[in-house]
Amino acid sequence: MNQEIQKILSALNIQPVLVDVGASGVPPAIWDLIAKKSIYLGFDPDRRELHDIPDGQYSRSIIVNEAITTAESGKVSFYLTRSPYCSSTLPPDTEALSDYIFSDDFTVEDQVSVAASTLNAVIDRLSLQHLDWFKADSQGTDLRLFQSLRDDLRKSVIAVDIEPGLIDAYRGEDLFVDSHKALLKEGFWLSSLDIKGTVRMKRDTLNKLSGSGYALREIDVHKSVRLCPGWCEARYLRTLDSLILEEKGQRDFILLWIFAIIEKHWGYALDIASVYEERFGKDSILSQLYNLPLQQINIGNTGLRGLIKKVLPNPIKEFLGSLLKN
Repeated sequence: MNQEIQKILSALNIQPVLVDVGASGVPPAIWDLIAKKSIYLGFDPDRRELHDIPDGQYSRSIIVNEAITTAESGKVSFYLTRSPYCSSTLPPDTEALSDYIFSDDFTVEDQVSVAASTLNAVIDRLSLQHLDWFKADSQGTDLRLFQSLRDDLRKSVIAVDIEPGLIDAYRGEDLFVDSHKALLKEGFWLSSLDIKGTVRMKRDTLNKLSGSGYALREIDVHKSVRLCPGWCEARYLRTLDSLILEEKGQRDFILLWIFAIIEKHWGYALDIASVYEERFGKDSILSQLYNLPLQQINIGNTGLRGLIKKVLPNPIKEFLGSLLKN
């Protein structure tokens, strides 16, 4: 599958632009299939978990050690928290967080003034014409950053990854309920949703019991207590209707197809191929647009794998599935 995608990108001279706001850690693994043909643009003012991108991983990689804001200001206050993954331009909601065991991660260790730019300004500075996949983990401002893109850039986005809260972790943050509604209106549909959570238990309670005859340990709490939803990782893809409405060209349809493929939405990829044929005719790549998702569907439903899926109980499925991977 990787080779087929690379060939299509090369044949059409398409270089996806992947924007990573909140680039602590490593780039999303889902981008690996298209990395060598893509431009990676990462932003994070907190360098504690900001890593250099290995040479050759991307066609071009750019790390910007700046905060991204919705208005050009040059500088912005940035709250450095105990965990680098919780640092934000928004102050933590200490009162609301006190109900959760991970509240210490949000302890503000320093408030600094950092260089800041808008996405529009940086993209213009780099002379980029498109923004194809927008990923934001900005700790509370994902939606407003997406909406701050000027109209032409916002409408060029084919996929959106955000990590909005389900609880109040930051003052004035963009929660999932608001983000989801807004992105649907922007012409996206929810492609995947991974709910993340934490233990609802005050750290004061843990500290009290840890120092008493109960000798409660945090590690035991995490092993045994059910997590409650705290935030989520949500991915959105463009709807076909939005591409048609905006009269988008071949490049956008191909990227939507590729993103659907790497998201394993084989059925949606076939929908895209069908509309592509109606709009652009039977060109040199049309057969690949049909064949690759059809092959994946058939691979999943024939032979030993198909038999495992259809007739065996779940524990046995999982065991045999792990053997087939090795």
